[in-house]
Amino acid sequence: MTFETYFNVHLVSDSTGETLNAVMRAACAQFDNVSPLEHNYYLVRSPRQLERVLKEIEGAPGLVFYTISDEALRGRLEERCRELGSPTLPVIDPAVDVLSRYLQLKSAHKVAGQYHLDAEYFQRIETINYALQHDDGQGTSNLGEADVVLVGVSRTSKTPTCVYLGNRGIKAANIPLVPGVELPEIVLGPNAPLVVGLKISPDRLVQIRRHRLLSLNEQADTVYADEDAVREEITQANRLFVRMKWPTIDVSRRSVEETAAAILNIIQEHQR
Repeated sequence: MTFETYFNVHLVSDSTGETLNAVMRAACAQFDNVSPLEHNYYLVRSPRQLERVLKEIEGAPGLVFYTISDEALRGRLEERCRELGSPTLPVIDPAVDVLSRYLQLKSAHKVAGQYHLDAEYFQRIETINYALQHDDGQGTSNLGEADVVLVGVSRTSKTPTCVYLGNRGIKAANIPLVPGVELPEIVLGPNAPLVVGLKISPDRLVQIRRHRLLSLNEQADTVYADEDAVREEITQANRLFVRMKWPTIDVSRRSVEETAAAILNIIQEHQR
């Protein structure tokens, strides 16, 4: 019998905590049967806020991951955690140290430095809006502006992948493949933007669609989730991908992040 290992992990950030969550989950993914009990503390920027956090850590001892720029707050956190026997990890320090040595520059210790309202930030907002405005076949009149158009049958994670790419500054649109519905001419013609086909195994798609129907309190034995119908739908999609010579990605067992990373590689190859 396999037992699950549970442990407390405290994520203390003077910003949004996104970096901490990403690092912690990536690390935990390397271990089987491990379930972290997350305690999240965001925008911790004053001694008073930190003392509240330390009381929580004292009540539920465990690992402490943190991203705090203020030297006094860092020192207090480290000191108290040593007294409590809670190991600490300043997750971005190793990367900052390497950069500092390589560039021969001193770190500015900025709080949430990656979130400044600069041109890059507003570009990301624009590309996220583009993804939302061109979701599920909308806004086909200006698809030519897209950096990439994702095409696939229903439930192949097109929307979340486009939003994720938008957050990376990529203008991504998506169009569903619906039996009997023609694709917009702009993605089929010689001046089409980069199109990427999203493939998926029939068994996986049936499973996803049945879960979707159950979550909506719908019958799971409709044509939408019928095995034969799904296999035919996927066969037609794969034939289209081959005929159009579009690059494809199998999303059967990929996370949105992994799919987006593969698409970014395809975009770079296309631009070269």
